[in-house]
Amino acid sequence: LGLGNVLMGDDGAGPWIVEELLAGWTFPEGVAVADLGTPGLDLIPFLAGAETLVLVDTVKSDGPPGTVKSYRKDEILRHPPGPRVSPHDPGVKEALLTLELAGGAPSEVILVGVVPGFIGKSVVLTADVREAVRRAAGEVVRILGGLGLPPVPRPDPRSVEPWWTRAS
Repeated sequence: LGLGNVLMGDDGAGPWIVEELLAGWTFPEGVAVADLGTPGLDLIPFLAGAETLVLVDTVKSDGPPGTVKSYRKDEILRHPPGPRVSPHDPGVKEALLTLELAGGAPSEVILVGVVPGFIGKSVVLTADVREAVRRAAGEVVRILGGLGLPPVPRPDPRSVEPWWTRAS
């Protein structure tokens, strides 16, 4: 699941990674690939009942822009959720904790995150984050392969041209 706001520069890395995955790979039955944008607390229905969840998003973390980092469920939930400063915050911790309490949380959660460089009004990624998109997509492919759900490379990969970057 890709998370992020495509109108806010590098915050759109998650949707870009989803586009990269869909352009270059086909996925086995049981694997859904989707861009959720900025769902806020509406994230819960997308997570409920999933056995395994792989999220792609930007992350506030040490490292230069474009650094790709992976986090497991226990690392994501290690600290309590902070205050939500925007209705567009993805609410990942809150959704996972709610589902844990209700008994419907995914047993395995992996967040593949990219450290952003610029978060501001723009539909373009910075060069460092744009280069990280392919690496992050490769990490998702590697994770799925390790779970016994290997994506298959498309014989004719499409170019990545997301709808939000096309002029009308």
